[in-house]
Amino acid sequence: MSSDQPAPVTAPDHPVTRALAPALRARLLGSGLLATGLVVVVLLVLAGVVGLPAAVVTGVVALATTGVVVLLLLLGPRHWVVRLDADGYRVRALRSARTRSARWTDVLDLRTTTLDGVRCLVVRLRDGGTTTLPVDVVEGDPEELTALFSACLDRSHGYRRLR
Repeated sequence: MSSDQPAPVTAPDHPVTRALAPALRARLLGSGLLATGLVVVVLLVLAGVVGLPAAVVTGVVALATTGVVVLLLLLGPRHWVVRLDADGYRVRALRSARTRSARWTDVLDLRTTTLDGVRCLVVRLRDGGTTTLPVDVVEGDPEELTALFSACLDRSHGYRRLR
């Protein structure tokens, strides 16, 4: 094997999790903060024009603060969206994943494709279901994620890679 080729990915013995890509989390957080700020400004201007009492303005600011805290709690920590273990995989918080989880023995094959300009890994199941993962919204290298899925699938079927 030449030195410029990456080492083959082996199926891990422990569960592997991947979160949303940091750039996507930052974009979502920024959009949420911008939307909250705009709502607060509009409601404050409206309160000033209509002459609403100070309690209403305080309530709007308190709700906005609560919204920002909830947004930070949802997007701040690295919550996993893809989890791989010896038994199968689970996907959460991605709308494109029709089938959210499956055992490796139920997986027919893996395919990479581009859907509407987005690079995806499609996991086809024996029952006709699919799980579509947009690999660029998951943290880490897309090729490594695909190789990890493949290695887990190979191990569950008893396959070993030839060197």
